[in-house]
Amino acid sequence: MHFGFSYVGLVFLLILMVPNIIWSKNKPKDYDSFSKNENKALLAFERIGEIAVSCLSLIFSDFNINKLSVWTIILLIAFLLMLLYEVYWIRYFKSEKTMKDMYSSLFGIPVAGATLPVLAFLLLGIYGKNPPLIIATVVLGIGHIGIHLNHKKEAENL
Repeated sequence: MHFGFSYVGLVFLLILMVPNIIWSKNKPKDYDSFSKNENKALLAFERIGEIAVSCLSLIFSDFNINKLSVWTIILLIAFLLMLLYEVYWIRYFKSEKTMKDMYSSLFGIPVAGATLPVLAFLLLGIYGKNPPLIIATVVLGIGHIGIHLNHKKEAENL
C-alpha cells in the first residue's frame, strides 16, 4: 500500500456523488417517512463506511493505473459496475420517482442503487490490494445495502 492521491478513486467518487446531488432534489415520494424508521445500527455502519471509503479511495495511489496486467480486468469490471450505476440513475430520473423505482433491481442486481457502487468499491480495493478499503467497503455494504433492502420491503408493502 502506498500513500498518495488516487485519481481513479476521485473518478469513482465523482461518478457516485453527482447523481446523488441531483437525487437530493428528486427524492421519491414518501422518502422522508421511510428514512425516519432506519435501523440505527445499519445507519452507523453506513455512515462509518461512507466516510472511510471516501477517504481511503483518495489517499492510496495503488488505485491508479500503473501498467496493464490481469489485475486491470478487476479495475475494468469495477468501472463497468459504476457505469451500470449511472444507468440505474438515468432510469430512476426518467421514472415516476416512487420508492419502488428507487429500490428497484437492474439486470437482476437487487437494490442496484446500493449494490452496484458497493461492489465497485470492493473491486477497487481488491485491484489496489488494499485491505483497509476492502474492510471499509464491507462495513459500508452492511449498512447501505441493509438499509436499502429494508426500504424495499417497506415499499413492497405499500
